[in-house]
Amino acid sequence: MWKYDGSKRPVFATQSSPMQESVWDYPRPPALQQDSRTVSVYDGKSMIAKSARCYRLLETASPPTFYIPAADIDMDLLQAIDGSSNCEWKGRASYWALKRDDLIQMLAWSYPSPANPFTSLKDHFAFYPGRIDCFIDDERVRPQDGGFYGGWVSNEIIGPWKGNQGTGHW
Repeated sequence: MWKYDGSKRPVFATQSSPMQESVWDYPRPPALQQDSRTVSVYDGKSMIAKSARCYRLLETASPPTFYIPAADIDMDLLQAIDGSSNCEWKGRASYWALKRDDLIQMLAWSYPSPANPFTSLKDHFAFYPGRIDCFIDDERVRPQDGGFYGGWVSNEIIGPWKGNQGTGHW
């Protein structure tokens, strides 16, 4: 069992400053928050998506995941691929890759029929920053540790967060 510092934060969590957010202050179940910063996704120099109308999903122990509206994505560049997963909160996810002849790599996911209270995620896509270049304003974000998670690590986010070896019990 974890020890707590008098708040809901375990003692091993990094202390945040006024310009930072701790993943340990995010709720469980997760919360959906509108975000008006410019979020962009590139494949090298080719822009795939750009939007200032995104949602940020905030969940305890994970960096935020950004969901971009399909209207702000060049959908001609994406193709649905086999496979899916189920989130206990959001429902069944579908997977997406870039349309290329040489490589089929899952780099995005969506929820075609998201569960309540996440129905706003319908027609929105999340991208893996470790598999494609993702930015919040001018900052290139880093991927959340581990191959499965899709959190966007920016300079404002502090942890530790799940994904590293030994964090599976979080």
